[in-house]
Amino acid sequence: MARKRIILRVIVLFLTIFLHFSVSLSESEADILVKFKESLENTGALSNWNNNISPCKGDDENWVGIFCWNGTVWGLQLENMGLGGTIDMEALTKLPNLRTMSFMNNNFEGPLPNLTLISGLKSIYLSNNKFSGEIPSNAFNGMLYLKKVHLANNQFSGPIPASLAGLPKLIELMLENNQFDGEIPMFAQDRMRNFNVSHNQLVGEIPLSLNNFSASAFDGNRDLCGVPLASCSSPDQLTIGTIIMVAILVAAALAALVVVVIILRRRTQPPQQLAGAVAAGAAVFQQGEKKANAVDLDRIEQGQAGSSGSSSPEKSSRGKKSEPNMKITFLREDREKFDMADLLKASAEILGSGVFGSTYKAALNDGQMMVVKRFRYMNNVNKEEFYEHMRRLGRLNHPNLLPIVGFYYRKEEKLLVADYMERVSLAVHLHGNRSRSNSCPDWPTRLKILKGVVKGLLYLYNELPSLTAPHGHLKSSNVLLDRSYTPLLTDYGLVPVVNPEQAQEHMISYKSPEYKTSGRITKRTDIWSLGILIIETLTGKFPSNFLQQGKSSDTNVAAWVESVTGDDGDMEVFDADMDRTENAEGEMMKLLKIGLDCCQTDADRRPDIKEVAEMIEEVKEKGS
Repeated sequence: MARKRIILRVIVLFLTIFLHFSVSLSESEADILVKFKESLENTGALSNWNNNISPCKGDDENWVGIFCWNGTVWGLQLENMGLGGTIDMEALTKLPNLRTMSFMNNNFEGPLPNLTLISGLKSIYLSNNKFSGEIPSNAFNGMLYLKKVHLANNQFSGPIPASLAGLPKLIELMLENNQFDGEIPMFAQDRMRNFNVSHNQLVGEIPLSLNNFSASAFDGNRDLCGVPLASCSSPDQLTIGTIIMVAILVAAALAALVVVVIILRRRTQPPQQLAGAVAAGAAVFQQGEKKANAVDLDRIEQGQAGSSGSSSPEKSSRGKKSEPNMKITFLREDREKFDMADLLKASAEILGSGVFGSTYKAALNDGQMMVVKRFRYMNNVNKEEFYEHMRRLGRLNHPNLLPIVGFYYRKEEKLLVADYMERVSLAVHLHGNRSRSNSCPDWPTRLKILKGVVKGLLYLYNELPSLTAPHGHLKSSNVLLDRSYTPLLTDYGLVPVVNPEQAQEHMISYKSPEYKTSGRITKRTDIWSLGILIIETLTGKFPSNFLQQGKSSDTNVAAWVESVTGDDGDMEVFDADMDRTENAEGEMMKLLKIGLDCCQTDADRRPDIKEVAEMIEEVKEKGS
């Protein structure tokens, strides 16, 4: 009898457990998501989330903000909805096929949600919210399928979680504009494609596995060093005043040394020569002080300075100075004149550091905001040729060209001065800090930008017919944007004045298939660069494989194009962060096809610039 009672209890217990799981399994995805919605605030945008209709019908979505596959929910895209409250991860664990979640551009606060509850996640986007606090080091443990993590533009603090570096499939990590501190963990080099930790409080040396990324991925961390930033062995973040003081002290030490030598030798010198020697020692100090005060912007890179060179004023007569090396040659008459002394007194901010030199934003006393770009690798061209070419470029005038306001000439290096553009470059908006002030451009804006780029390029072809590649260095970072997102091409027409060896190593035209096969560029080389730019703008993918320093391979180009476009023309090729107008897909595919035509390996099969301009002008924001 006792044995029967035990068996009966086991059966009852089994049935209880079975019924519990049966009830859980019977809970529909609609019920799960409605319960999840209860944890959110300001859910007006989710008004069609209710139990009256299933979230998915096959691969089609019945609810807003849902991605469906085979009748089940595999993704949430709840962006730009003003949502707040709590992200109930426990409720979402009941969605067995959930693989991606995006809550970008909302008002969520507090600590990072417990993402490990959904170990099958492949991507998580939480940028542009108000999350804060330190993220535990094990916050990503066990997330073996996670590929993309976007936490930018929040208020996270503390070290970057070490568990991120242990994710076997991580390819994108965006952590910019937070308050992370400590050192950067060691990430695997072979898999990371997009990485940004700029504008945090990180310290120490950048891991070797990350030095293939540009300096913009690390900017804004005062105590971070190593490639691609300044060497860790160099003095960091010196001010202009500090540099000048050090130079003055060195000059004073040299003067003191001269005086000591004079005193030691005074017994062997005639008395009448002593005063002249002491005066010479004092002159050493004075000349050193002049050199220190003539430190110019082209000697300051990322808060550091090199030798003062020969930029000091030359003495023309007693008590008077002439300053031939401090003069800026202006190419436009509609600008207020200033000189290098004004730039020295201006507050300066480094905007970036490229292969040719650094770029600075200078705020002059009268309120003008100018950009000063330092160019190395132009010392093979003589002064007359350089002046003539700059005046030729200075005569160019088009709404889609950034005019060169003036230049400063020295044999070793040159400065070009231009107007400052508030929205910086297209590259920043496609790949950089997608903050509230630099939002990701939508489809109409990207189309407008590309149409303007083509108009500017067509103008260059018409006005610079003698140049084989009228632009020569066309890329997204050389497409600047004004307040209304009008594109302005910069760094154009510089092939004739850049040293040939550096031009071949660094300039985009020399990465083209024709240069690799024949050692020359053609009239359609800029068309190839334009095609790459079109594909990059539509897909949001950076063509890093073949634009790396010293690389030039059409195989890399083909691999990149194939990786971003696929073989079947799937709409997934387009940037997921790009908002689209209704019925725009056909026009987007039309523009993508133009980009692919421009990228053909055989230069003769590419359309010419007039054909490209006509084809792109026919592309509309939406189809009929």
